Amino acid sequence: MNIFLKNTDIIDWEHVEVLNLAKKLAAETEEEIVKNCFEFVRDKISHSSDYQMNPVTCKASEVLTKKTGYCYAKSHLLGALLRANGIPVGFCYQRLSVYENGEPYCLHGFNAVYLTGIGWYRIDARGNKKGVNAQFTPPKEQLAYSINFPEEVDCKRVFSEPLPIVVKALQTYKSWNELLNNLPDLPATKLREFDSRIEPKYVF
Repeated sequence: MNIFLKNTDIIDWEHVEVLNLAKKLAAETEEEIVKNCFEFVRDKISHSSDYQMNPVTCKASEVLTKKTGYCYAKSHLLGALLRANGIPVGFCYQRLSVYENGEPYCLHGFNAVYLTGIGWYRIDARGNKKGVNAQFTPPKEQLAYSINFPEEVDCKRVFSEPLPIVVKALQTYKSWNELLNNLPDLPATKLREFDSRIEPKYVF
C-alpha cells in the first residue's frame, strides 16, 4: 500500500497548508476522516467549469490555495488530504460524454480509498449540482455520473498516480474555458484494456 501513500510533485501532501488542513479534518475513525476530507473537497473547493473560475490548478497545494479545480485537480487535493492522514488512496477515471449527448467525450477523474474491512471504495468529490449527487455512503458507492452511451467507460482500475495525459492538460491550459475546449481523453478501447488486465475488481 505504500505506493498509495506517496508524497509527489502533484500529490504534495507534505506541503504545510495541506498538512495543516489534514490535521483539522482528522477524526477518531477512518471513515470519519475520509468523510470529512471528501466533503471538504466536494463542497469547499469550487469546480472550475461550474463556477467559471481561474486559474486552472493541478497540484494539491495549488488547488487548496486557489480554492478551485476541475474534477481531476480536486481528486489530487482529496488524495493529498487522505494520504496526509495515512489512508491509502488512488485515482480513477471514467470516459463520459462532455455534453451528455454523445460526442465529444472526455475523461472524468475521481478517487478510490482503501477502507479497512471494505477494500477499495470509490468517491467522487467533483462537486454536486443539479443532476449530480455524489455521497460517501460505504459500502454503497454513489458517484457523480453513470454510464449512458456505448463509448462511455467506467474504468475500474485504481491508479497510484494521476494519468500523465490529465496532468499535461492541467499544466498546459491556463483558463477554465480553454481547458473545457481541450479536455483530456483516452479511447474507450484503452480504458477497457486497463480493466481487462485486473483481478480482483480494484487494483493498482
